[in-house]
Amino acid sequence: MAMYVLIPGADGRAWYWHLVVPELRGRGHRVVTVDLPQDDSAGLAEYTDAVLRAIGDRSDTSHEIVLVAQSLAGFIAPLVCDRIPVGQMILVNAMVPVPGETAGEWWADTGQAEARAAFAAQQGRDPGADFDLLTDFFHDVPRELTEEALAQGESGPSEALFTQRWPLRAWPDVPTRFVQGRDDRFFPLDFQRRNAQERLGVTVEEMPGGHLLALSHPAELADLICR
Repeated sequence: MAMYVLIPGADGRAWYWHLVVPELRGRGHRVVTVDLPQDDSAGLAEYTDAVLRAIGDRSDTSHEIVLVAQSLAGFIAPLVCDRIPVGQMILVNAMVPVPGETAGEWWADTGQAEARAAFAAQQGRDPGADFDLLTDFFHDVPRELTEEALAQGESGPSEALFTQRWPLRAWPDVPTRFVQGRDDRFFPLDFQRRNAQERLGVTVEEMPGGHLLALSHPAELADLICR
């Protein structure tokens, strides 16, 4: 069995994974969730340290560590692999950095804004509309979960995280999978297919759902993670 370490995206709260946790434990796996720093000065090192603290004692080697990284956590999970032995990384609707790139530069480097606008036009939505949390992120999340998420108040990544250059010289030599929601309005499927192929040389594993798969399709996501 594996020990799945679930790293949230820009929101930074372990709560994001709360529906996936029982799904994985019900399949016999150990699960660790991570709350990321809320300090605006925290950078890549501090985010990485938060994941390592959540993992804790690694003397029990009977469970292979599998990192599951949502969205912005694609910048963090590889740094964990540089510090401890990891059996596998699973990226979920994730950002994939290249050496020396900042999270702030990633958007223009990959053409995310153009891809998001083109997908909106394809769906009959306004391609010039500003980002909207409900429209772009929560469009397929059940209403009660959306209300629960919004009731927790604002949370988000630090400014430092977007300005620090990704320090690795190459992607870690760790088996990496890329799970992508077909209905992701923020990182559209075709856009992510290109990123996964060009930056990692892997093919995305598609599933139904938008950007917040752990809230909209937790059982299906757990099935795919465990495949």
